[in-house]
This record gives sequence, structure tokens and C-alpha cells, in this order.
Amino acid sequence: MSTLYRILFIPLIFVSLSMYGQAAKDQKELDEKVQTFLNKNKSKWHDLNVPYEDGKILYDVIIKNKYTSALEIGTSTGHSTIWIAWALSKTGGKLITIEIDPERHKKAIEHLKEVGLSDYVDARLADAHDLVKELQGPFDFVFSDADKTWYTQYFKDLQDKLSVGACFTAHNVNNNFSGINEFMQYVRSQKNFETTIVGSREGVSLSYKKSK
Repeated sequence: MSTLYRILFIPLIFVSLSMYGQAAKDQKELDEKVQTFLNKNKSKWHDLNVPYEDGKILYDVIIKNKYTSALEIGTSTGHSTIWIAWALSKTGGKLITIEIDPERHKKAIEHLKEVGLSDYVDARLADAHDLVKELQGPFDFVFSDADKTWYTQYFKDLQDKLSVGACFTAHNVNNNFSGINEFMQYVRSQKNFETTIVGSREGVSLSYKKSK
């Protein structure tokens, strides 16, 4: 190894290791902050939020598949948003989340700031009926937890914007809400998607896109 090479290259190794170490430290601190918040509020999430068990499923799906481009339809006050954004903080991704109610939207933003996940979320106050159609994609992860009668339309608006291998997830699919049966029949009829139901008694559907 030449002297010039040592002078130029070896310091770069130490700089890279230092940056990696700081990033790992920052992630550990974020993990602890988010987990403490989720545990503290585990039994307090109401107002159209998902239960803890279902939030963990969303997190696991993103981590397992290394998804980076996510969309959430129905932020509520941010429980599922936190799970999704936390996972994306580890994959290097970003979430667009849509909420139509100003008060819930405001509360979700406050929660995201509290846990340090704001940089991973583009929180939009809008009508998802209109905005979903306008979004360009592609997305590799979608979570639908808004008006159940519109689930099928959300899926239709997004299925061509999903990359191969992407997962469209939806909440409350075990409930007899208006629109749920129509939605499940539709997604199961799509030959290029494979759909299963997991999670709590509320039910989370996972529809993986196998091909274009």
C-alpha cells in the first residue's frame, strides 16, 4: 500500500465507521422512543385506530419485504402511521398518509413529532376519494383503513400503481361492514394478486402483487 493511498484511504475508513456508528446509535434511540410510546399508549388508541397487534403486522410486512414507498388511506390520529413510519425509518422509505378530518390529522402530526418520525411521513389533509386517483406511484405498500364502501375503488385506483411484489393491505376485513364483502370478492378475483387474512379479530387482508 503506497504512502499516498494510506493518507487518502485510511481516514475515509474511520469516517465511514464513525458515520455508521452514529446512524446505528440514532436508530437505537429512535427505536426506544417509539417502542416506549407505543407500549405506553397500547390500550388508549381509539377514534378509528388499529389495535396494537395489527399495527405490528404492518411493521413486519414492511421490514420483511424492505418496502420503501408507502401509502396510507385513513391516518386517524396516527397509530398505524407510527408503525408504518417506524418500519420505513429502517428501510430508508417514506410514507404518504391521507386523512380527511382536520382534528385527527392535527393529532396524528403531534404524535409523529412526539416520537421523532415526522421526517418519514408526508401527512396530507385531503379527501382520499380524489387524492388517491391523482397520486403517481409506484407504491410497494398500501394500507387502507378509511371508508369501507370505497375499499374496492381505492384498490382499483391503485392496483396498476403497485410494483410487482407490492402488498395492498386493508383493515376490518373480518367485519360485516358495508363494502367489505365486495372488496374481498374483487381482490380475490384478481389473478395477479394473492390474498390472505391475518391479525386480530378485526382482520387485516394482505394482497401481494405477483405480476403485472
